[in-house]
Amino acid sequence: MGPGRLGELLRGLYGKLWEAFGPQGWWPGETPLEVALGAIITQNTNWQNVARVLAGLKAEGLLNPRALRELPQEELARRLKAAGYYNLKAQRVRNFLTFLAQRAKDSMALLAQEDLEVLRPALLTIKGIGPETADSILLYALNKPTFVVDAYTFRILSRHYLIGETCSYEEMRQLFMDHLPEEVPLYQEFHALLVRLGKEYCRPRPRCSACPLNDWPHRGE
Repeated sequence: MGPGRLGELLRGLYGKLWEAFGPQGWWPGETPLEVALGAIITQNTNWQNVARVLAGLKAEGLLNPRALRELPQEELARRLKAAGYYNLKAQRVRNFLTFLAQRAKDSMALLAQEDLEVLRPALLTIKGIGPETADSILLYALNKPTFVVDAYTFRILSRHYLIGETCSYEEMRQLFMDHLPEEVPLYQEFHALLVRLGKEYCRPRPRCSACPLNDWPHRGE
């Protein structure tokens, strides 16, 4: 399949999802820090639990880097309990906050001034921050043009024969970035729409008959 055809298919996929679901309003969060923390805490839990944790931190006046970093580890973990794996997540949050302090003087705005090509590898050096979390922080908190892929993305693309079973995270990410315009709002909305499709229709046991893509023309062309 040529690159032009692949780009056409991805744009068609986006159009079908937009028509079916409309804008998703991602990522919830009033500040870049809140978005970044949400990206870390949401691993292996649902967003309702993350929202409960963030609301609690906000109510205590703790949603700033220094206040969170100065909390004793056990106190931070206790406040993350609703999100599950709270001891592990507390350490990951602390690792990110230490990085933010050392690299950008606790400033998400200063961090956002760095180039994507430099900042992404740096984020991936933080223990507990993998590619999906790093790209979520970059795209939604720092407005950098990188595409976030996840298990939903893999499932949807593989079922429609756009990728093979051995496709890696980086290969999937690059597929979108190579064939779509480099536009942050497009990347933000496309990922959110894929998550919506994955949750509602492209499940492990798919609901194909009701899926917005059930008449999508691509079937292994």
